[in-house]
Amino acid sequence: MKRCSPRLALTVISCLWFGHAATRARADAPRPNILYFYVDDMGWGSIGPNGQAARRAKNLSSVRTPNLDRLAAEGLNFTRGYGCHVCSPARSSQQSGFHQGHTFADRNDPDNAKKAMRADEILMGDALSAAGYVTGYWGKWGYGGSKDQANPVIDNVQTLPTSHGYKHVLAELHHVRAHTFFQPTLWSAPAADDAIGGIELIPNSMGRYQRPADYPPTPALQNHADYPKTAYCDDCYSFAALDFVRHQGQTFNQTGQPFFGLLAVQIPHAPFGEIERLPEWDKAYADDPHYAGLADQTRQWAAMVTRIDAHFGNILAALEDPNHDGDPSDSIADNTLVIFQSDNGGPRGKNLVELDANGGLRGTKGSIQEGGIRVPLLMRWPAMIHKESDLKAGTDVDRVVDVTDLLPTFCELAGVAPPLGVDGVSLAPTLTGNGQQRTRDFIIHEAGNGQSIIRGNWKLVRSKKGVQLYDLQSDHAEADDIAAEHPELVRELQTLLLGERVDEPKGFAHTYHHWTGANGASVTDAANWSDYRYTNAGTTYLTDDGAPQLSWIAHVHNDGDRPNTARADADVEFLGLEIAGGKSKDASQSLVLGENVKLTGRNEVRLAAGGVLQLNGATVSTLRWVDVHPGGTLTGSGTVDGTLYNDGTVAVSGTDRPHLSIREDYHQSKHSALHVADLSQDRTPVEIQGTATLAGELVVATGDGFKPVPGQTYTLMAANRIVGAFANPDDEVIASDGTHFTIEYASDQISLHCH
Repeated sequence: MKRCSPRLALTVISCLWFGHAATRARADAPRPNILYFYVDDMGWGSIGPNGQAARRAKNLSSVRTPNLDRLAAEGLNFTRGYGCHVCSPARSSQQSGFHQGHTFADRNDPDNAKKAMRADEILMGDALSAAGYVTGYWGKWGYGGSKDQANPVIDNVQTLPTSHGYKHVLAELHHVRAHTFFQPTLWSAPAADDAIGGIELIPNSMGRYQRPADYPPTPALQNHADYPKTAYCDDCYSFAALDFVRHQGQTFNQTGQPFFGLLAVQIPHAPFGEIERLPEWDKAYADDPHYAGLADQTRQWAAMVTRIDAHFGNILAALEDPNHDGDPSDSIADNTLVIFQSDNGGPRGKNLVELDANGGLRGTKGSIQEGGIRVPLLMRWPAMIHKESDLKAGTDVDRVVDVTDLLPTFCELAGVAPPLGVDGVSLAPTLTGNGQQRTRDFIIHEAGNGQSIIRGNWKLVRSKKGVQLYDLQSDHAEADDIAAEHPELVRELQTLLLGERVDEPKGFAHTYHHWTGANGASVTDAANWSDYRYTNAGTTYLTDDGAPQLSWIAHVHNDGDRPNTARADADVEFLGLEIAGGKSKDASQSLVLGENVKLTGRNEVRLAAGGVLQLNGATVSTLRWVDVHPGGTLTGSGTVDGTLYNDGTVAVSGTDRPHLSIREDYHQSKHSALHVADLSQDRTPVEIQGTATLAGELVVATGDGFKPVPGQTYTLMAANRIVGAFANPDDEVIASDGTHFTIEYASDQISLHCH
């Protein structure tokens, strides 16, 4: 068996992925700047629209976040946004798009800093950098460096932000080292040419951020005579981000090159008391009559949150006036998507009690209950949200959004396909009002006290005590376990939850594999796939040299210049599978399924340009979708047990009454085509159990097996519901032999009338 080194694997994956994915993006896809504010341990109820505004209205103690409140008023507040239970898994899921069941970092494992971000992973920085964005990351990264305060070292180059597309970096690489706000040094990039991993240590000082007193107007920062020599690290992160936004904002106006910046501050994580080392640390609450009566920890926490809110305000102001000359005509705010989110829920503490920082949710950071995993989530993008979509400014949105959704969202907005098989789902169609919004049936989480699956309003919790079921719509605080009333639903949800690998032991993760087989070889044979080895500094973290399984992200790519075929004569399963042709137009790559074979791609089966999947009476099964990209083809007769997205070609063919059964929905884009051969009066060629959303072209082939009869009407498609129509002019189809058909539409059926 052939084996790819981690660095070679990254190169191969990146080149092939972007080479084939570039054709997937819509030609009219918006390319906004993306600015992502990410805080640490800030509970769901800590922002105005989730509870603090109501507390102020009742004259109760509250935390002040005027800039976040403005962001919510001008954008969307996703009231059912989810992170993870603690910081390391949240960052791994955020960056990779995979949930805790599929990543190394399903908990705060001390080894995460050495292993969690592999070279094989395509992270946010990788994706957006390759899409032409200028990238920056400032704050708590959590991977790649040691925890030593005095002289930290690089532990694993594969896991560094600079190894994953981030060019401008000021960060802490180990989460334990980030358990102080006054670490003496921070990691910075760009760095000297000989710096390991392209990143180097610099003093943690505000010296290089000296500005006039009014630039920016954050109270009591570096210009104060009593400001510490070693800086409060979140001040440094925020000023680095501010400088980046000012510079890149001007560059965007000049060249149109977009930027992606992620400010991942440590606030409001403990230790809380360190903020008191800053001059005038609580000046923002000088006029608050409630403030002095609060517990020390509450006052410290509130001051931390308000301090970072002021930094956010400075950066938002930089979007409106990048060159800081007082003239907003150079504003880039309209074309910038701004996101605010926390990594997990708020911890125990006086602030939770005195300020209701988790908004009445049950549980806290580290728990599987809503207080541990539901987080504040805001988005603002004036040029698209509210103008192009149906969403209005200041709206609360109850759509379930997981942290894994951000990577595919950014990819679609940047004009590239997301990495193969990720658990997240792009929100771009919701934000822009363009395209088909895909759905995710459920999200899952793990924590020290159990695992959960959320589907709609239902939440199942699996713990050592058994299983509990809650209706989150009527039971906000998860107080009423109704599992006994819904035994079938409990069994169904538990089966789905366990299928997401939440009970795997520490050290489990999905693996990456590439087809190495000769023309005509079998995909079920382990000898035809690359082995997987993840090693670093003499330690092997993960190996997989067997046959395909549900933890595989697999690529069947043709690297030659001639057609190539792989075969499956027995059932085979993957987490994600991509079939793609080579650079030559003749270098197609086919996967031919034997009769009655079942091919499973739990998260996705993707047919990229030059990729062909031939059914031959087989079944393709997925919990989500089969995705036919431009230049990709699904052909033959058989069953798609899942949703089918067609942005290429679907060809229903075969010698004996060709037939395609789709057990969920069918979506056909305006750039795609549906080909049907040999219409029959006794069998409908395309049957869809869900909704058929139509656009693009309909093509009909005729031949020896099918002689259309003038005046006869043939059923083409049956569905639970038909939405839209094919793009054929005048609703006419001219078959391959010149026969004319008229397309006739009903609410649940499409017919062809022969002339």
